[in-house]
Amino acid sequence: MKTFKGRAINPGNFKGEAVVTKQGFNVLATYQKSLLKKSSKTIIGSDQNNPDVFGKALTAKILCLPQTIGSTTGGMLLQAAADIGLSPAAFLFSKEIDSLAAAGIILADIWQGKIIITIDNLGDDFLNTVKSGDTVEIKEDGTVNIL
Repeated sequence: MKTFKGRAINPGNFKGEAVVTKQGFNVLATYQKSLLKKSSKTIIGSDQNNPDVFGKALTAKILCLPQTIGSTTGGMLLQAAADIGLSPAAFLFSKEIDSLAAAGIILADIWQGKIIITIDNLGDDFLNTVKSGDTVEIKEDGTVNIL
């Protein structure tokens, strides 16, 4: 087990499967196709420029990433995904959370009462250690254990 400590933005306790990308995560490009399909039961990564998430199921997973990138629409898509129960369970950022992700995560909490657990400042070693498919345990105080 390897342990990391970050800053809890939206604290919570959760244990689940990691999906890891070492490049910026474009929310619009990744979520758009699944959200446009009214019958979607999960978000399938559709950003062809990010092979780490392309074609992978992202709903209820723990997304491990440096930061999000793209347009301000990304925050709205995170909020919309949370509203219909298709958001990731958690975002674990190696760097400080960016304003695009923060907007969607905070609005989902305030407007929909949907918590997306969010920890930032976990460090570059975190992203070099965690692998897609790993079981990750998140603690309310910002502790992250890779099991």
